[in-house]
Amino acid sequence: MEQKPLISVFNSPTCHYCHALMDYLDSKNIDYVSIDLTREPDKAQEMMQKSGQTGVPVTIIKIGEQENVVVGFDKENIDRILEIHDQPA
Repeated sequence: MEQKPLISVFNSPTCHYCHALMDYLDSKNIDYVSIDLTREPDKAQEMMQKSGQTGVPVTIIKIGEQENVVVGFDKENIDRILEIHDQPA
């Protein structure tokens, strides 16, 4: 991957899947911006426009001009987009 991805995670503090997603990104040392919709409710409209969803988590991964929207904690899709290849144990 040539360009560093810009990642935004729309979340809320009571969302278990949001915390699991952010813990996963942290475990992979992947930088992201956490957008807590309880603190930034104006960002909810942006999330809905990009994803068509009202629930969290929603992750926006922008690589160059390509913007990928991931709804929920979809580890396989995130790994594919970010080209993460776990080594077998």
